Amino acid sequence: MEDPTAPGAGNPPANGYGNGNGGGKGKPAAPKGRETFRSQRRESEGSVDCPTLEFEYGDTDGHAAELSELYSYTENPEFTTNRRCFEEDFKTQVQGKEWLELEEDAQKAYVMGLLDRLEVVSRERRLKVARAVLYLAQGTFGECDSEVDVLHWSRYNCFLLYQMGTFSAFLELLHMEIDNSQACSSALRKPAISIADSTELRVLLSVMYLMVENIRLERETDSYGWRTARKTFRTELSFSMHNEEPFALLLFSMVTKFCSGLAPHFPIKKVLLLLWKVVMFTLGGFEQLQALKVQKREELGLPPLAEDSIQVVKSMRAASPPSYTLDLGESQLAPPPSKLRGRRGSRRQLLTKQDSLDIYNERDLFKTEEPATEEEEESAGDGERTLDGELDLLEQDPLVPPPPSQAPLSAERVAFPKGLPWTPKVRQKDIEHFLEMSRNKFIGFTLGQDTDTLVGLPRPIHESVKTLKQVTRVGSQSSGIGSHQGILAKEHKYISIADVQIKNEEELEKCPMSLGEEVVPETPCEILYQGMLYSLPQYMIALLKILLAAAPTSKAKTDSINILADVLPEEMPVTVLQSMKLGIDVNRHKEIIVKSISALLLLLLKHFKLNHIYQFEYVSQHLVFANCIPLILKFFNQNILSYITAKNSISVLDYPCCTIQDLPELTTESLEAGDNNQFCWRNLFSCINLLRLLNKLTKWKHSRTMMLVVFKSAPILKRALKVKQAMLQLYVLKLLKIQTKYLGRQWRKSNMKTMSAIYQKVRHRMNDDWAYGNDIDARPWDFQAEECTLRANIEAFNSRRYDRPQDSEFSPVDNCLQSVLGQRLDLPEDFHYSYELWLEREVFSQPICWEELLQNH
Repeated sequence: MEDPTAPGAGNPPANGYGNGNGGGKGKPAAPKGRETFRSQRRESEGSVDCPTLEFEYGDTDGHAAELSELYSYTENPEFTTNRRCFEEDFKTQVQGKEWLELEEDAQKAYVMGLLDRLEVVSRERRLKVARAVLYLAQGTFGECDSEVDVLHWSRYNCFLLYQMGTFSAFLELLHMEIDNSQACSSALRKPAISIADSTELRVLLSVMYLMVENIRLERETDSYGWRTARKTFRTELSFSMHNEEPFALLLFSMVTKFCSGLAPHFPIKKVLLLLWKVVMFTLGGFEQLQALKVQKREELGLPPLAEDSIQVVKSMRAASPPSYTLDLGESQLAPPPSKLRGRRGSRRQLLTKQDSLDIYNERDLFKTEEPATEEEEESAGDGERTLDGELDLLEQDPLVPPPPSQAPLSAERVAFPKGLPWTPKVRQKDIEHFLEMSRNKFIGFTLGQDTDTLVGLPRPIHESVKTLKQVTRVGSQSSGIGSHQGILAKEHKYISIADVQIKNEEELEKCPMSLGEEVVPETPCEILYQGMLYSLPQYMIALLKILLAAAPTSKAKTDSINILADVLPEEMPVTVLQSMKLGIDVNRHKEIIVKSISALLLLLLKHFKLNHIYQFEYVSQHLVFANCIPLILKFFNQNILSYITAKNSISVLDYPCCTIQDLPELTTESLEAGDNNQFCWRNLFSCINLLRLLNKLTKWKHSRTMMLVVFKSAPILKRALKVKQAMLQLYVLKLLKIQTKYLGRQWRKSNMKTMSAIYQKVRHRMNDDWAYGNDIDARPWDFQAEECTLRANIEAFNSRRYDRPQDSEFSPVDNCLQSVLGQRLDLPEDFHYSYELWLEREVFSQPICWEELLQNH
């Protein structure tokens, strides 16, 4: 497809653009042609005039949406199958009544009978009973009149099923299905795997997911019994019960088995959704994380947080991307003087641009750089043609600022808040660096980590150190960006939980005998890390493999894993309508996988960071080694606005709507129209999670920041600023901020609007020269050493805390010969049969050089 902006693209005269001589360069087009060209450009790049997205970030989407994403549209006929299996079984046990008419005791008795009938040898009979249980968990929709009723009875039935021990019974069945070698070998022999190969697993995982999701959801109207059941269920999932591993580890093992190719029939979407919800249920969501962070700071004796970061981000306002003509008015590379000369309004336009630099107007933040995103990422030839085309179009439609009556700048100035949304911070390390430079400059030597001795330093240095350490009292403050009520103590010097943990770890390494053995609390997070520790690299690689296969920018390869096993029907579509429906289903399936993996990885990183910084660093390093950073950048190297506004859903086929209403006749027009939502919640949620993940991996890691620079992430990230959503823009700006010092002066000069946006929206570090590139940490020769030092610290932490070797240097030694020889050793049962053979092979036939033994000892 030709670039419509390139000169000589060959636009037909019917468009009104050009006169058949290679694009009509330098010649104005007819108004009709100009409008046609603009509409084509908008369609190719997505909607430039993106409205503010009313998106509220949270742990999950709405309850109904989370349940509906469990099922693919290909599975819809199975709702009827589940209902039929239940009704056939129910009629044999209960006469003349429906499920909703039974008393609670009668319902419990029937569920106990169902669980008894699960314990049969016949797989077919077992599957029918499991489908009956699934119908109960789905809300007995055949007896309901509305979607609200279905969701209500689904939740009620899930609590009832849990109280009768259904989850434990299905866990045993899940173990059996995972170890079913016959199903695995059958799937491996098939040339194409379909939804029929995972029927039993899908039924089991669906029941378990519905139970976890419904019981996890807290409501004020929940009874005491339900609250107790929720607490018990969380404990069962968190800790090892009956000498079994935590449930999350079983699901992780399913993910690795699927990626290894040993079980290609596993319904991976359901596995990932269940894994994400189990981790969220057992460890806690983002609000619980914030509460745990406050609690832990209090336990460590650290000052309270100055603000709640979640609330500050939620109250920020998005910056509006400009219209297309404004984009072209300010390209990254200025037009040649010959093009500016002789153009009407040029001087006024330049004055307008200069004025806009000085106005705190959020709607102007990113309008300068949009064309530069394309130009920076394309090859030199393509970028040159694109720029020429944009300049041609600019010449035909010069930018003329509106008259004063149409631009109420004064009102906008009044509306914007004063001050910055975040409290500035400074680390202890930053103060040490500042004093090290000052001492080297004025007195010629340093004092290490001493930040209190200021002898010999001039008075301004004293004032600077005081400012870095000071606590500032501020009164009531409320603004459109952040709100702080009452008198708050804002301390510039910030001591994180990680700083304390690193310091404690250094002391334990130095003085292991005097400090004794560390007492590690058995929290759900700690138990999960211990279980994941030795297989964690495989877990991370498997998740990233699936994420790569589900990314919309990935190309189909023969060696890539097949993630569509639980969405493809047995018989492929034969009509256009069926193909469109399956295409929507496949895209939706991939989007849900991206959503679950991004949320899962972010939750794991945040919980491990709070539990211990080196646990977080261990997971982070393996993600980086598995190429997580280029993978996320590859994901964003697309039209993000189109991805966020994609409509890969058919509302009438979503659960619970499809169980209540008669399915209307689908047409190609209705499928193309999609739903009426302004944006796709899960896709925007996924994008924000991936950006947060990228921030977690690169923060304070200069070697990883250089990876962002090497992979040319700046134009990719800048394109994401088109999305008018404050939280997404904030994390994009954070990623741009950490690499500005490496991008060079020319880039910073050409991207002043982005620099201004970073200043306005991202937290300030008191002596961080991010805008000038003078940071002493920006020394490339230290990057490899930094990563190696971190790895050594992580290995020392894991070895000290989790490896318990018997021959440790500090383990007690028994020097008594009789005691050593008298110890009872556990030998294999059959050892006495082969004892003489072992003695001959290991003792008598081995030559012993007694002189060497005497010399060595």
